[in-house]
Amino acid sequence: MSSPAPPARRGTDRRATVRRSIAAVLAVGAVLVLADFGTAAAAEYGISRQMRDRLQLPEDPSVRVQGFSFIAQAVTGRYDQVDVSMQRVPIGSMRTPVIGVRMYGVRAPIADLVGSDARFRAAAARSSVQIGPLDVRRMVVARGGPAATVERLTVEQVEPDTIDEAVVAGGDPTLRGLDPRTAALFAAEMPVDGAETRVAVLSALVVSDGALRIVPRDVREYGTGEPVPATVREALTDALAIDLDPGPLPLGVPATTASVPGPDVLEISGSVRDLAVGDGEPSSGSTS
Repeated sequence: MSSPAPPARRGTDRRATVRRSIAAVLAVGAVLVLADFGTAAAAEYGISRQMRDRLQLPEDPSVRVQGFSFIAQAVTGRYDQVDVSMQRVPIGSMRTPVIGVRMYGVRAPIADLVGSDARFRAAAARSSVQIGPLDVRRMVVARGGPAATVERLTVEQVEPDTIDEAVVAGGDPTLRGLDPRTAALFAAEMPVDGAETRVAVLSALVVSDGALRIVPRDVREYGTGEPVPATVREALTDALAIDLDPGPLPLGVPATTASVPGPDVLEISGSVRDLAVGDGEPSSGSTS
């Protein structure tokens, strides 16, 4: 009759079993993660090919299916959010716009996404074109006069305090009716009276006939609120009064809103509901 294993050996065996169990769990987890990434990549490729054709892009755009687990979403055939974007797509005189589409509630069996002819529907989609200050500066400088000396142009979001400060500094009291969400603060670096100066141009952003129209409302020295010479004020007011026309937004969505979503980004956007993509179907959505 064999004697029981010593306590030390039994403890060693248990530790070895636990280690093997942990290793097995980690291995299974790694396989599932790789499968999730692989399946997501195949679906994103299919969507990218379809969106390239639909948007008539020169190359495949970047596609990202959001969410922690792609496979878990694929089981239900519903994907909470899909983002499509492409950098530096020349549009008219603009050289560096970024186009984007964000689709919500995408519905499709996984088989309809991973092929070269992906097809799907989205409960809603938001299309946008983002324009950087480099393109705006080029148009400003082209106006000539004092505006041609603008060396650098940036754009910022407008805070409510910025509007109040402009009025207190002598700006038109009607500025208080300006909505900060649809306004922009341009900062033009240029020589003023022989010294390099940053000049702030508080502007409204208006969507008109599908174009983003910049409407300068107040011009003064950046940061201090001090007035600038009339020649500088008039030149910048005239040079920044421009229309940025991206043409039809991606997927033919009408442009309805202009904003500054982040530093150095002007955005014109619109939304649509019930969007169909693939199989040659046109968008059957309604604007929202």
